[in-house]
Amino acid sequence: MEPQDSTENRRPLKTRQWTFFRSLADRLARSGVTPNQISLLSILFACCSGIVLASTKSIDGSTLLRVAWIGAAALIQLRLIANLLDGMVAIEGGKKSAVGELYNEVPDRVSDPAILIGAGFAAGGNETLGLLAAVMALFVSYVRAIGASVGVGQVFAGPMAKQQRMALMTVGCVYCAAAPRAWQGPWWGEAGVMAGVLLVITLGSAVTAVRRLMLIAAAMRERADEGAA
Repeated sequence: MEPQDSTENRRPLKTRQWTFFRSLADRLARSGVTPNQISLLSILFACCSGIVLASTKSIDGSTLLRVAWIGAAALIQLRLIANLLDGMVAIEGGKKSAVGELYNEVPDRVSDPAILIGAGFAAGGNETLGLLAAVMALFVSYVRAIGASVGVGQVFAGPMAKQQRMALMTVGCVYCAAAPRAWQGPWWGEAGVMAGVLLVITLGSAVTAVRRLMLIAAAMRERADEGAA
């Protein structure tokens, strides 16, 4: 979710410059749709994705199962598109809101856990890893916010920021939809592809949190040195 009320501290996204999204954001800005409504829509997409992911464990038909995996991947991408468009409509479209920052932050804190916990209950997933991945995603976001709170700006460094987490989840879903069941596990208990994806997200998020903390600490030291000069 990108900031709705300021051009500062915006997540660097190349997709923001794509003609299709610029045109779509312009159309939305000229309509009655508000950035906050788009932000709320991202929660709906994320929760639906989590539900579909969890349902894969109880689906028997191979065709329906493939459809469910593709549907979950599509919903994840729709969540990201909503995350992109709310800020574009607010800033480029001139529809800023006094409470835009709340709608900017709170939906993401719901959406990430909804998807990751859902993946934990998915076919080949692991409930514990789903919870761990969700907790680490929240912690990574918390560390980003710390940068802003101490006055050095939000730090979006990876390697497992939101876009990378959701990209990995999307790839995992598409793989499960396309690959033969024998290539999807389980390899340990009931853990298969989704458990592996969640493990990578959890470990990558830990590395990301540490890296962001180091960058924030370095920026704070540099600011202190400049003040003492």
